[in-house]
Amino acid sequence: MIKLDSPFQYKGLSLKNRIVMPPMCQYSVEAKDGAPNDWHFVHYVSRAVGGTGLIIMEMTDVDPDGRITDYDLGLWSDEQVPAFARIISEVQKYGTKIGIQIAHAGRKAQDAEVPVAPSPIAFSDQFKTPRALTTDEVKEMVGLFRDAARRAVEAGVDTIELHGAHGYLIHQFHSPATNKRSDEYGQDPALFGIEVIQAVKSVLPPEMPLIMRISAVEYIDGGYGLEYSTELCRRYREAGVDIFHITSGGEGPIGSGGRPGIHPGYQVPMARAIKEALDVPVIAVGILDDPHLAAATLGNGDADLVAIGRAMLRDPYWALHAIKQLNGELVPPKQYGRAF
Repeated sequence: MIKLDSPFQYKGLSLKNRIVMPPMCQYSVEAKDGAPNDWHFVHYVSRAVGGTGLIIMEMTDVDPDGRITDYDLGLWSDEQVPAFARIISEVQKYGTKIGIQIAHAGRKAQDAEVPVAPSPIAFSDQFKTPRALTTDEVKEMVGLFRDAARRAVEAGVDTIELHGAHGYLIHQFHSPATNKRSDEYGQDPALFGIEVIQAVKSVLPPEMPLIMRISAVEYIDGGYGLEYSTELCRRYREAGVDIFHITSGGEGPIGSGGRPGIHPGYQVPMARAIKEALDVPVIAVGILDDPHLAAATLGNGDADLVAIGRAMLRDPYWALHAIKQLNGELVPPKQYGRAF
C-alpha cells in the first residue's frame, strides 16, 4: 500500500515521499522585478528542511503584465534566472525536488494597465475589462511560455508545472465561458494549451516530466464539469503532459454551478476520476491537512501524490510531523535528529 513516506518515481523525477507543497503566491517581490528574494529563499528552503518530497514554486509569470500583481514572480528575462537558481540548488541539498509553476494571469492581472485575455470579458465588476489578444499575439504568447520554461530549466528545476486552472490564461482559453473567439483558438478551445505544452516540452530534458494544474469543475453559471475537463486532460496528455494536478474553480464569481462544501478532501473524487479515466499520475489537493486523510487518499488509490497547502504555510515541518505521526520512515536533517 502506498504511504506518505513511499518513494515516487516517474521518468527522471524521483521523490523521497508523496508529499507536495503546491504553488501559493507570496506577493513578496518588493522590488517588483519578478526575481525571488530572501523571503522566498527562507520560505522554500525551510519546507525542504521540513521533509517535503516536492516543492512547486508559486505562480511565476511569462510577462510583466501577466502577473496577478506587481509583487509576483516572473521568468520573462534571463536576468531573473540566478535568483531562482540560488533557491533551487539550496532546496535540492535536503533531498527535496523542486519545480516552478509557469503561468500568465490573463484577465486576472490586476496591476496591468490593460489586461489581455482570449475575449474582452472582465473577471468581475472589480476587475478591468481585458483586451482580446490577436491571433498573432496568441502565437507570440506561446513563445513566452516556452522561453520561461527554458529559463526554469537553466535555473536547475526538477520539473515544471503549467497553470491551466483557477481562471488564469490557459484556463481562460479552454473555458467556453471566457473564450468567445472566432479564430482557430476559439474553434478549438484546447489549442492554446496544446501549443503551450508542445512548446514547453521542446525545451525540457527528455526525462523531465511536465505537470499541469487543471480546474476539473467550474462553479460559474454554465461552467464546465468533469466530463469536459477529462477530455481536456486527454488532449493535454496526448500533447505531452505527464502528471495532472487536480483542483477546481477560480474562473469567476460562483453561480448556478455551485461549489461543494469546502470540507477536507472535497476535491479528491475529481482527482480519482481523472486518474482512472486516463491512467495518469495525479496530485490531489484540497484541505488534506490531517495526515490520516492524506495517507488514506494515497492508500485508497485516489491519487499518486498529495499536495498540502495552507497547512504547510502554518507548519514548515508538516511532512516530518505527519510521517512521524503515522509511524513512517523518518529521516530528519541531522541537525534536528535529536528532536525526532
